[in-house]
Amino acid sequence: MTLTNKTAIITGGAGGIGRATVHRYVRDGAKVLVADLDLAAAQSVVNEVEADGHAGTAVAHAVDVSDFSQVEQMVQAAVDAFGGVDVIFNNAGIAGGKPLLEHDIEADYHRMIRIDQDGVYYGILAAGRQMAKQGRGGVIINTSSVYGLDAAELSFTYSAAKAAVISFTRSAAYELAEHGIRSVAITPGRVATPIINQFSDELKQTFAAEQMRGRLTDPDEIADVVAFLGSDESRVINGTVVNVEDGYSVFKQRLELPEF
Repeated sequence: MTLTNKTAIITGGAGGIGRATVHRYVRDGAKVLVADLDLAAAQSVVNEVEADGHAGTAVAHAVDVSDFSQVEQMVQAAVDAFGGVDVIFNNAGIAGGKPLLEHDIEADYHRMIRIDQDGVYYGILAAGRQMAKQGRGGVIINTSSVYGLDAAELSFTYSAAKAAVISFTRSAAYELAEHGIRSVAITPGRVATPIINQFSDELKQTFAAEQMRGRLTDPDEIADVVAFLGSDESRVINGTVVNVEDGYSVFKQRLELPEF
């Protein structure tokens, strides 16, 4: 599998799954625009890449994905730096929530929708237009979540946004196929990102127990799948939701059952 001669945009590229994916893409031969709200953190990832011996393969770019004009500028920055866009990984997002009846509409609904839902739509649209203009196809990969498929605690708006990402993915695959552009979504489960690592050891153990291996998924393991999806070897995967949740959706918890 190779990503040689491909240019990728990775949003939320400064941490967690995004950072791991930057490193994997560069190792596999891609040029990467590391896009993040925190420019200093994005530059830090670029510095890591260069320290690993991959100078000139990554550049940092500041973007607020809830602002379409900034997303357009991000796509243009990739074109200016590397000559085009072959893959976009719409990965930036926020998490959190409160019980529905305690919602502050701006903080607990509109803000999350703007970032987790609108931000993915903007990435699909801006990158899709550039890919169609280039005329050589491309791949759009969107981060949804197991919560985009299931109801869960404190996730009323988050689940809605992640469900919309799945719908966007399928519709984009349908509409963009004539341009040779694929669209795929991933649904991570419990991943050891800064969002989850901030919680207590007890809660992290509970999260880990919800997955088949009994441990949190490493961001590098998600990056491996995203690299495959961006490669030509996955060319028949289109409009698909790829579950990267270590069996989270299969069961809720293991039970100590009596013999009978």
